[in-house]
Amino acid sequence: MSSDRAPLNAVVVIPAYQAQAGIRSLVQSVKALNLPVIVVDDASSDRTGAEAEAAGAEVLTRSVNAGKGAALREGIAAALARRFNWVLTMDADGQHLPEEIPRFLEAAGKDQADLIIGNRMGNPEGMPLKRRWTNRFMSWLLSRMLGVPVPDTQCGFRIISSRLLEGVDLASSRFEIDSELVVKSVRAGFRVASIPVSSVYRSDFSFIRPVRDTIRFIRFLRSVR
Repeated sequence: MSSDRAPLNAVVVIPAYQAQAGIRSLVQSVKALNLPVIVVDDASSDRTGAEAEAAGAEVLTRSVNAGKGAALREGIAAALARRFNWVLTMDADGQHLPEEIPRFLEAAGKDQADLIIGNRMGNPEGMPLKRRWTNRFMSWLLSRMLGVPVPDTQCGFRIISSRLLEGVDLASSRFEIDSELVVKSVRAGFRVASIPVSSVYRSDFSFIRPVRDTIRFIRFLRSVR
């Protein structure tokens, strides 16, 4: 890929479902970094969209719940339509720390990678053991398949260049979109890099199900071989 870089012009995209409790403070923390925010409300029945909008985010509201991947793809499409050069993605459940966003912006400005993924596995103490081993297995398998080391393929805290997003066709509707992006980026010739981030897990209900999502992951790998 060419080493030429466009000036850093980033937006934060957050797919959200039933995230009323924490979305306002998350958006406010991101906005304090002088970054625009697009929240895609995936047909929540609570006040997720209203809370995000009150905090200053642009809110895209889906009428039917279709999953993280579908919401993320809609947010990415909106970011590209608004001509942002970089899209930084975060989950809405509080597992990603806004104060670590500058690490991604710095890496995007200096590195020659078009996809920079947060790596929680260097210090995963806060991660539940089942989730830790699931992540390690998925990351090992995907890295082996691609021939490129990616220590935390399942982390949704990442920054992606617009030229990469315009060069790959994402189709996943659920959590496997994180793996799909890695696979299609590498196969299209884009470089993938990682930076360390904190492992933050809260006691709240999570929509991630390790066994179910691992099965989806295996099915996804079979579809892209």
